[in-house]
Amino acid sequence: MTSPIVSLENVGLTLKSGAGEVEILTGISLDVTEGETLALVGPSGSGKSSLLMLIGGLERASTGRVTTLGQELGTLGEDALARLRRGHLGVVFQSFHLIPTLTALENVAVPLELAGAPDAATGAAAQLDAVGLAARAGHYPSQMSGGEQQRVALARATAPRPRLILADEPTGNLDSVTGASIINLLFDLRAQHGATLILVTHDADLAARCDRTISLRDGRMT
Repeated sequence: MTSPIVSLENVGLTLKSGAGEVEILTGISLDVTEGETLALVGPSGSGKSSLLMLIGGLERASTGRVTTLGQELGTLGEDALARLRRGHLGVVFQSFHLIPTLTALENVAVPLELAGAPDAATGAAAQLDAVGLAARAGHYPSQMSGGEQQRVALARATAPRPRLILADEPTGNLDSVTGASIINLLFDLRAQHGATLILVTHDADLAARCDRTISLRDGRMT
């Protein structure tokens, strides 16, 4: 039997605040199989984005065990976590997180360069073409619309052909028409590479496109 690409065992997350400790997630146990598409849904503040960050090693669990891409994340230092993410895991954020001083081509080339790709610029150009932005390769983020910036972010996340894509409200800052085109593109790119996709969304129609939906409320799976 194939091991899950993501496995969480009784995971909890507690963060400190000025008012004391705040319990963000409690008792989360979840397995995600290779190639699956999974939606994380629930009201604002339910812990969806925090759960996604735990899976990506961008936040550390307070209790329990998180295993991603065959690695138990709690046993890894920051450098090892960075190596795990590099080339194997793509993350798409709501607010794009492009580097403002780099062109679209340079933004997409960054993860390829970090992964040691022999010709990062050529690979980045091909991925920009795949998202319909070949003509915008030399433009900076400030010169592009929100939809174009998110396309660049998708190209950057998928250029290294990651096994796992994490998307946190990828259409949250976009109008409905642009958002729909971004989602279609995200699912197309995932299908082309056979990647596993875990996404956070408030959109019921988008969640329905996934193989499975997990609901959270007050930091617990419901």
